[in-house]
Amino acid sequence: MKKKKHIEIIARGVFIDRGKMLLCRNRKASNVYLPGGHIEPCESAKKALCREIKEELGRVAKVGRFLGAAENSFMQKGKLHCEMNLVFEMKVKGLSAGKTARSCEDYIEFIWVPMDQFKNSGMMPGFLRRILPSWLGSLARVQSWVTNME
Repeated sequence: MKKKKHIEIIARGVFIDRGKMLLCRNRKASNVYLPGGHIEPCESAKKALCREIKEELGRVAKVGRFLGAAENSFMQKGKLHCEMNLVFEMKVKGLSAGKTARSCEDYIEFIWVPMDQFKNSGMMPGFLRRILPSWLGSLARVQSWVTNME
């Protein structure tokens, strides 16, 4: 039976406090990415992000403005993966850069990265490290669409 191809749709959050950005790291693979996760059927991106933060950090998130959309494709263990990342600003109640962000899930951990070191953080997708600062610096409500699939 031929396996159906699909695109993962993911809600991601950008939380900056005291000049540091919260990032998530997979403990086994060591890949770094923005917190968040998959959007379930009939679930809005904002609700998905709030749910994921509750699951991952055990905290309540307040989702702010939409920053942009990022298409991404990559190879992992010899398989092509495609994803759409919908990126929002967010705040997380009771969480600050001066304290360790404890994960509720064994396979991930959270790290605080100083904004002046963000471009070298290893966060994936890499092209998002280049564009995210301009999204954050813009006063526009809706930002842009970026892709590595051209």
